[in-house]
Amino acid sequence: MVKDTALSRRRSRVRIPLGSPTIPKEAGILQFKSLGLDDRLMRGITSVGYETLTPIQDKTIPISMEGRDVLGLAQTGTGKTAAFAIPVLEKLSTGYNGKIRALVVAPTRELADQIHDNISHLSSSMKTKSITLYGGVSKNPQDDKLAKGVDIAVACPGRLLDHIRESTIDLSSINILVLDEADTMCDMGFLPDIRQIIKHLPKNRQTLFFAATMPKEIRNLAKDILNDPTEVQIGVIAPAKTVSHSLYPVTEKLKPTLFFQLIETTATGQVIVFTRTKHRTKKLFSELEKRKYKAAALQGNMSQNRRTQSIEGFRKGKFDFLVATDIASRGIDIPDVSHVINYDMPNTVDAYIHRIGRTGRAEALGQAITITTPDDESMIRKIEQVLKSSIERKKIDDFDYGNQHSSGERKKSAHNRDRNNPFKYRKKSFNQKRRNIDSSRTKKTVG
Repeated sequence: MVKDTALSRRRSRVRIPLGSPTIPKEAGILQFKSLGLDDRLMRGITSVGYETLTPIQDKTIPISMEGRDVLGLAQTGTGKTAAFAIPVLEKLSTGYNGKIRALVVAPTRELADQIHDNISHLSSSMKTKSITLYGGVSKNPQDDKLAKGVDIAVACPGRLLDHIRESTIDLSSINILVLDEADTMCDMGFLPDIRQIIKHLPKNRQTLFFAATMPKEIRNLAKDILNDPTEVQIGVIAPAKTVSHSLYPVTEKLKPTLFFQLIETTATGQVIVFTRTKHRTKKLFSELEKRKYKAAALQGNMSQNRRTQSIEGFRKGKFDFLVATDIASRGIDIPDVSHVINYDMPNTVDAYIHRIGRTGRAEALGQAITITTPDDESMIRKIEQVLKSSIERKKIDDFDYGNQHSSGERKKSAHNRDRNNPFKYRKKSFNQKRRNIDSSRTKKTVG
């Protein structure tokens, strides 16, 4: 993003055309008013501007309202939250008894807050009470609110288990369980926690299970906990079609310089920049601040208050850049993100899909830019296999790439390769010592 303030203001008002068409709406998609929902719920739906169901909502909501289990597979940014929130609220509209009847489990605090906010807006004309349960904040206010009675709990696995162990939550009246971003919970190591939580729930319940990808562990979990589910699949295992992709190859040493020249010469709206580690997030954020960019950081070592301030500030347009680890790639819905920049290549194709899902949401257009190094070629090929097309390699005009591809650099890399590998280097050192010892013994024998 160019630092000129007038240009920045203009870009914040204008959606940048990114060269790919908006996805046409599918024929036959229902409107919310045709679902026969409770009038109070319909007022909430109207208040947030919903009129027509997205494909995942169209296929999921009618089935869910019949009380059947659902296995929903859809890429991020397709309206999954409303796909389960609306059936849950419709079921609760029949009456309130002060006991938790619906449990939503999500992998991150940010996603839990987002789901809770969506439920609150949709139920604004209803008497439904909901709560978020996650760590990083005091447990006492949660205990007090649970004691007074709530209808819906939106929880992260760790803090939910804390409440279960301390008997500060009663799950005996749960009749709807929602697992959102189940594949992410698997990636984060929450699978044993999920299985433990399910042991405390009534067996006679409805389960709505949502994921963007379906690895073997998640498929097995779904098989174990779902009862004759209806499987709904919307454009799975691929980034949204509204997102265009490009690669900017460079050496690791030149990556920071290229990044800043890229954002200074590219017309953007709001941008999420993904890094591989917390340290790199902090370092890149500091450099953006030093150069007077309006930026925020988001990484796991930050307190919950600071994380919330970063997300809300970015959502409200206070910041142009959000520099984050993969904590921001899961389920967070910020509609005006025009670009996702992978400062570091993600470790898996699934992580790439989740990152890219932060732009091109709700049929808007978006761009995914990845700064790559020679070590990323293997992952690039895997991503291209999923996209079923090659990704365009680009260069920045007037950028000094130096002689990064010169024969001298290749020779230097080959010369240092063993030294950069501690195992090979250790082995060479050990073999050299063996030869020295053998040589010494030979001299003594000869003497």
